Amino acid sequence: MSNEFDYGTGRRKNATARTRLYAGSGQITVNGRPYDEYFPRKTLQMIIRQPLELVKMLEKFDIKVNVAGGGMSGQALAVRHGISRALLEIDADMRPALKKAGFLTRDARKKERKKYGQRGARARFQYSKR
Repeated sequence: MSNEFDYGTGRRKNATARTRLYAGSGQITVNGRPYDEYFPRKTLQMIIRQPLELVKMLEKFDIKVNVAGGGMSGQALAVRHGISRALLEIDADMRPALKKAGFLTRDARKKERKKYGQRGARARFQYSKR
């Protein structure tokens, strides 16, 4: 594997994915493991492949990803975001297709913090009038 790579950072909820694309044969490695082993659910595997399938470059790159934080779904979406951003570094002409599919938009929704004196972020203790 060569030392030249294109980089993209993807984020979703509390997950952060640092993504590197190398010229290669289509292997995807997440935290040192094959992506289908790291993400056993088929839906999460499909989410990760989406940007590559969209631009028809599934077999052209080896991808190495370091992902941390959050849960499985947030991590998979962070990886997708990172791959999409790295693809833009390779060829800026892909931007309209990736943008239309929504892969470049950072989904900023996070879990709201629990408020002191209450049960949760929005949940309140039951009010008793008498």
